[in-house]
Amino acid sequence: MKKKVLLMGKSGAGKTSMRSIIFANYIAKDTRRLGATIDVEHSHVRFLGNLVLNLWDCGGQDVFMENYINSQREQIFRNVEVLIYVFDVESREYEKDVRYYQNCLEAINRFSRDARIFCLIHKMDLVQEDKREQTFREREQDLLRRSHPMPIMAFKTSIWDETLYKAWSSIVYSLVPNVQLLENQIENFCRVCEGDEVVLFERATFLVISHYTQVTHSDPHRFEKISNIIKQFKLSCSKSQSQFQSMEIRTPSFAAYIDVLTNNTYIMIIVSDPSIQPAATLMNIKAARAHFETIETGRLQ
Repeated sequence: MKKKVLLMGKSGAGKTSMRSIIFANYIAKDTRRLGATIDVEHSHVRFLGNLVLNLWDCGGQDVFMENYINSQREQIFRNVEVLIYVFDVESREYEKDVRYYQNCLEAINRFSRDARIFCLIHKMDLVQEDKREQTFREREQDLLRRSHPMPIMAFKTSIWDETLYKAWSSIVYSLVPNVQLLENQIENFCRVCEGDEVVLFERATFLVISHYTQVTHSDPHRFEKISNIIKQFKLSCSKSQSQFQSMEIRTPSFAAYIDVLTNNTYIMIIVSDPSIQPAATLMNIKAARAHFETIETGRLQ
């Protein structure tokens, strides 16, 4: 099950850096050595079960953008599931960037009418912190207006914090088959375990696929922060020739368990009830593995 994903935007917007962090285990500071993308770089990323992301990272130099829109129009924009368009928030050619974006929308509307469109307002770390939300909202409203009548979703992103994971988790979530069934089963599992919260992560990227929460939490970015932390920890393990398998964290107020669930996922469960024994939670995870494997491979509909 291949899903074609276009990653587009002007040269220097940060497309290849974010792709390398999410899918190639780069850390932010190492992306400085990446060169400019020439024409289109293709990569196939196996995600959940049979889902393969056919990622087209399109170089953003003017000559390439003109080719995509004119001579390569059908080849680039046919059979697209998702268009991700990256805008550099500090670009001095914003109007020109938007013109290219609108040309891409016209081509998507013709050749892939059902494609989902995501706009990433990138490099937000370069904006003064107290002005980031306002800057993002202004850009978002402008892009919504210029994209009409095509629906879009916009995210503010930076390679230096959890916003990158939030955006890409939402993008991948839109591509996951059986996602409603998966969410229902995550909810059931959380209730059976009497957990506060259960989160499902993709194994390689640690992007959030699904979650269920029974207890209100004050931090809306906690999943993306955890994705970032665990992925950095996994990289540290691999540098010392070790493999990350599972983690158990206990405090006076809660216990957190992160463990392998299926061949392609990790699960995290948070438990605050002190009467629930750790062995019972770990046994529930073990017992649930075969069931979630059948959902992931599509054998349970």
